[in-house]
Amino acid sequence: MRGCVSRRRIDVRGLSYSVLESARGPAGRGTVVFLHGFAGSADDWTETMEMLHAAGYGAAAVDLPGHGRTDAPPEPDRYAASSIVPDLADLTDALGIPSAHWAGYSMGARVALRLAIERPGRTRSLILESASTGIPNLDARRERQDRDEALAREIETHGIEWFVSMWEAQPIFHTQDALDDATREAQRARRLRQRPAGLARALRGLGQGAEADVTPRLSAVRVPTLVLAGELDPPYLAHAARIVSGIPDAERIVIDGAGHNIHLERPEPFGRTLLDRLARLGAPASAAARAHA
Repeated sequence: MRGCVSRRRIDVRGLSYSVLESARGPAGRGTVVFLHGFAGSADDWTETMEMLHAAGYGAAAVDLPGHGRTDAPPEPDRYAASSIVPDLADLTDALGIPSAHWAGYSMGARVALRLAIERPGRTRSLILESASTGIPNLDARRERQDRDEALAREIETHGIEWFVSMWEAQPIFHTQDALDDATREAQRARRLRQRPAGLARALRGLGQGAEADVTPRLSAVRVPTLVLAGELDPPYLAHAARIVSGIPDAERIVIDGAGHNIHLERPEPFGRTLLDRLARLGAPASAAARAHA
């Protein structure tokens, strides 16, 4: 664990969550809470959290159910966004964060979007990275649910090493082939620490096939929203455009040279964009932030 980031466990609604947090910034700057993607963890955000800490901002990152060191309960409903949203409200109470800037990647972005819709008082702003609203067509959603169930069974049968090798070979991640060996190996090591049962259960409860499409509810998001998409990720460029068209105060920024996982593939542009966003929301950057930019 790096110096400015510490880990703690917080029990909410019968579930023990693992959370990374860094020191709080000065009053008024707010805190960014990060939510990872499928097969990720809070550890994915350590570099970004350190950057925020150096600039004087507070940050926290959550291991979602079934991921990292958070509990992996057997009930699929416990992984649904409708269940995680009240967990996160209680979690941020325990952290002393009444209202946060929520930053979510992929699966985590869908959770953050639901939180902004259902708990508007908990949200100062949204940063959605490689986000989608879900699958609008019911038949297509059922087909995706069947595929997710089949994958969940394979994960349980073949184990974590099989899953990680299969997952890394997905076309959506091919842009990561250009990353340096150390970065790719560190990500693989984090994935190999996942539990097969936790990933399988999360896929059943929080996969795109399990969650309703929230496109008709986007107009309920009443906070400033930044939607980030990678230049090399065409499907999510289109998703980003649809999200921005549905949220009253939203903008899309495309990160050059990035695929699906922007904060991994292009950490410096991602960090600069995040700092600029916080500054424009009235959280003035410190000298350290300006130097980093």
